[in-house]
Amino acid sequence: MCGIVGYIGPEDAAPILHKALLRLEYRGYDSAGVATLSNGRLYVKKDQGKIEEIHKRLNLDDLPGNVGIGHTRWATHGAPSKINAHPHTDCTETIAVVHNGVIENFIELRRELLDLDHSLISKTDTEIIAHLVEESIKRGAEPETAFLDAISRLRGSYAVAMIIASNPDAIYVARNEAPLAIGVGEGFNLVSSDANAFLEYTQKAVFLHNGEAAIIRRDGYRIIKLGTRSEVSRSPTLIPWAVSMSRKGEYEHYMLKEIYEQPNALRNVLHLQQIYVDLLAELIDRGRDIFLLGAGTSYNACMAGSYIFSKIARTSTYPVIASEFIDNYGSSISADTVILAVSQSGETADVLNALEYARLRAATILGITNTVGSTLTRISRAYIVQNSGPEIGVAATKTFTSQVLVLAQLALRLARLKGKLAQYEMDELYETLHSIPSIAEKVVNSTDGKMREIAENLMNSSSFFFLGRGISYSTALEARLKVMELSYIPSIAYPAGESKHGPISVIEKSYPVFFIVPRDESRKQNIGNIMEMKARGARIISVASEDDDEVRELSDYFVGMPDINPLLSPIIYAIPFQFLAYHLAVLKGYDPDKPRNLAKSVTVL
Repeated sequence: MCGIVGYIGPEDAAPILHKALLRLEYRGYDSAGVATLSNGRLYVKKDQGKIEEIHKRLNLDDLPGNVGIGHTRWATHGAPSKINAHPHTDCTETIAVVHNGVIENFIELRRELLDLDHSLISKTDTEIIAHLVEESIKRGAEPETAFLDAISRLRGSYAVAMIIASNPDAIYVARNEAPLAIGVGEGFNLVSSDANAFLEYTQKAVFLHNGEAAIIRRDGYRIIKLGTRSEVSRSPTLIPWAVSMSRKGEYEHYMLKEIYEQPNALRNVLHLQQIYVDLLAELIDRGRDIFLLGAGTSYNACMAGSYIFSKIARTSTYPVIASEFIDNYGSSISADTVILAVSQSGETADVLNALEYARLRAATILGITNTVGSTLTRISRAYIVQNSGPEIGVAATKTFTSQVLVLAQLALRLARLKGKLAQYEMDELYETLHSIPSIAEKVVNSTDGKMREIAENLMNSSSFFFLGRGISYSTALEARLKVMELSYIPSIAYPAGESKHGPISVIEKSYPVFFIVPRDESRKQNIGNIMEMKARGARIISVASEDDDEVRELSDYFVGMPDINPLLSPIIYAIPFQFLAYHLAVLKGYDPDKPRNLAKSVTVL
């Protein structure tokens, strides 16, 4: 959940590391730091706070040397503080390490090091890695061997980068269940948790696999399997993202930029390689039990996908929150099970943990992700990369809409394979799918101002209620998540038909209730629910078809939406709520790109 970066080359390392860390700050931002090597000496600057706050106090750019590592943190062991900030050093202050993940046996290793008279000053699990290497070097090991020996003793998840003053011509890295990529340049190399951090310098990346280490030098890299210490040959992958895609440009925040990018992102999603769509559809068709697995926003996309698969492909699927999968369904997994995992990063720990459990029981693992080279792409029998481009804001926007569109294309292909739809129905759905980017563009351009107005009027509310029926329940879930994680306003999402079974008790005068009302077969029931809430004094905010005058008249605020097949409505109807969440955060003085206590990629259980 933290971000790590390293650079070795002819330039001063510190400014490059500083700039790269800013691109990784979505992974964590409670503390940060940089370490460099120069003339046989280790230099470290770190502190609690966001990167630019620390830079103003310490000037991260003036550290000397052409090799260094950096880190931006989201705390898992030890509260946010200067002492617990990375990089961490050994007793001699000649070894520096940065780390993302959780070392499960760190208490055991910490006790061992304390018995050997090591001075451990932080509350983190990371610090022990530097001291393990120090101890090994003290006993006569060469730096590379000392590093590999230390990493081999760790249990848990980690992406690690280390520099050692006695060998300033190398960065030592390793990974297990946490992402790490080498950026391959001409006469220089970088390493990072996310390729986005080094796109300005190179688009060539080598992704490390679980249980691998690498020794990175200016002129090359060596990949080593930790178990056998054998070398691995792996060529770089070209990352097809333009540098400009990872910058804010004219927008005040990344999140706003990414909301406005959705029409283009959706156009890219429509250009999936059909061979992979066909393959996933064929593998899904073979399954007896089919699970759609995700966490957070990706789970909400899975919820929408389950309705789409049922209606279009006449196929029952089970949308499951990844962290609940093993307890709820683990005993029923078999070779007849197909699991379609959805994860923007492809590194979500809850998802990967569930997939490893299922894999050992011979289930077929499929994936949808936005990250080339991620763990999900490597463990899946087949996968689709959704082509959304980098998403820097912690709150997912184009991730959700793109994932639902991928799932819709899969459902349509499965329907064709199973012969469940007439050709004219297939043609109509295909045409609707390809109209979505232009519809999204209209919605993006027309709802921003309206949702700001609504945010201004509701920003002091104590809580919100989001209601939808059928597939619109998934939209309600996503709306609730966006508003809650950015504005910190407690929010409730419910199937509208279930609202009478308890939740209606919270309604009082002027209580804000959002209704999602596309023109579908449940519209009349939705109107009944609106009237029930209105009779109890609720303030009604409806997102509905723009020509639905009946809903408009019942609403205190009305957001009109273009006509669209209701099965695809979550893609379009989610957009106004993204704007609502964004404007609520800004109006309340919060940073919408970096909501408190959250990180973009949750890589610990």
